[in-house]
Amino acid sequence: QIKGLHGDLYDAGFALSNEVGDGIVAEPVWSDPLMVLLPARHPLLVHKHIPLEEVLHYPLVLNDSEVCEGYARQVDRVLKRVDQEPMIAERVASFELMLALVSAGFALGLAATSQIAASREHGVVMRPLAGRQPLLTTYLLRLDAEPSRMLARFIEQLASIGSSSAHRPASDPPSDAQKEIDP
Repeated sequence: QIKGLHGDLYDAGFALSNEVGDGIVAEPVWSDPLMVLLPARHPLLVHKHIPLEEVLHYPLVLNDSEVCEGYARQVDRVLKRVDQEPMIAERVASFELMLALVSAGFALGLAATSQIAASREHGVVMRPLAGRQPLLTTYLLRLDAEPSRMLARFIEQLASIGSSSAHRPASDPPSDAQKEIDP
């Protein structure tokens, strides 16, 4: 995306990292709660909110840091909050593969609520982490210059969407957080 912005291929992009280098502005546009993905019959389902320490007693399937660098970096920061080394069973290049491995009982996963909500995977349940809900932030990337009128309008629209969703407290899981992911 950064090459495309510098090369004038497009006016804006989205990333899960604000480490973009010179000449690019990264503006946070929304944050998404990080949730635990569990197989439908997992012992941790006794918890409404799962302590991170408990999650780390099980193997994890996480995003590949080469393919999903910003996402993986944000999740790794959450995992480092606890003085316990995670058991990373697999790093995957796609959310769909993560869901398949969780559904098969291979490992637990960590993902953003919006990814999970768009899923159609049976046999996977999402639960929030206990305590202060970690958020994954998405950034709008653009050149560090005066935006065009159209881009400025787009940024205003993003800001209005972001501010309306910011009214929901981060500690409250989405209403379907306790349910199995259904089609």
